Amino acid sequence: MTVHILNSLQQIGAREWDGLLPATAQPFQQHAFLSCLEDSGSAAPGSGWQCSHRLWRGERGDVQAVLPAWVKSHSRGEYVFDWAWADACQRAGIAYYPKLLSGVPFTPVVGERLLGQQSALVALLEQGVAQLVEQGLSSWHINFTLPEEGTLLAGQQGWLQRLGCQFHWYNHGYRDFQDFLDSFTSRKRKQLRKEREQLAGQGLEFDWRRGAELSEAEWDFVYACYANTYWVRGQQPYLTRLFFSLLAERMPQLIRVVLARQHGRPVAMAFSLQGTGCLYGRYWGCLTDFNFLHFETCLYQGIDWAIAQGLARFDAGAQGEHKLIRGFEPQLTESWHYLCHPGLRAAVADFLQQERPAVQAYAEQARQALPYRQG
Repeated sequence: MTVHILNSLQQIGAREWDGLLPATAQPFQQHAFLSCLEDSGSAAPGSGWQCSHRLWRGERGDVQAVLPAWVKSHSRGEYVFDWAWADACQRAGIAYYPKLLSGVPFTPVVGERLLGQQSALVALLEQGVAQLVEQGLSSWHINFTLPEEGTLLAGQQGWLQRLGCQFHWYNHGYRDFQDFLDSFTSRKRKQLRKEREQLAGQGLEFDWRRGAELSEAEWDFVYACYANTYWVRGQQPYLTRLFFSLLAERMPQLIRVVLARQHGRPVAMAFSLQGTGCLYGRYWGCLTDFNFLHFETCLYQGIDWAIAQGLARFDAGAQGEHKLIRGFEPQLTESWHYLCHPGLRAAVADFLQQERPAVQAYAEQARQALPYRQG
């Protein structure tokens, strides 16, 4: 038995792919979401993402394990930053690209990466690593893994762990937003309430929609807001307009969009997906800016929604120390890296050994900045 490489998700059915996912899996590894990225041209060869999923079939031809993967000619859209590794390779005359990435394009969400039976996954990893050099690949990177997947990868020779830090909101049984605010210290509570009141005083209202409840004109507005966050920085958006239409067609039941309006006119939006027990905030944008609009649209509205829906967690995206004083707690993340060149592997291993305690210390220091009352 050997590793099969899929150059398109059209080579495997949604039922066969999704059958490897646990019932509680987050939405981003579903065949529907990944195929939207591919079919819309968002994660496609033209943008430097060549579909190269690794698949293991049993003796009877049944799919036993899958690792979603792309051959990359750059490091954009990954959110585990290896630019320094690539620069070091360039200076040393070592080819860093192309490389292999397992993860979800443009989506820094922790979730299932190693799909299937453990024995098949071990075989897939071992054989996949052995074929990297033959396939002209410098390395294999598996981003935002679950802790139990880290345990499996730690047992495989040559894989290096890297830690990161995000900020997630946890629902500690809050009855409503005011109950959440009551858990803050007095000063921080007043600050957050003042932000919300100042925005409300400008005539802004918020309207939550599910995927099937948005018209094509409203999807045009959602995309214009999303794209504007890139255009104002002189960058091209990662996602195409077609991606949003395909997603609304293929998984509308998971889409949650909040529209901000001033006197009936839409001015901003935040786009999320709702999984089992968690709201995943993904994209936001505005066409007219107001003080505190980002915090309200992307954070407070999501907290409100999570409490009302009884969700346990709200993952509002990567980075953002501003989330700390608004109740989002530091959460360590893991990624795993296999580097073929022995010198590069040794250098990166030494770097990660020094970086790891610094990331852990940062997360602990960040926890001290949370606004919650003690005791």
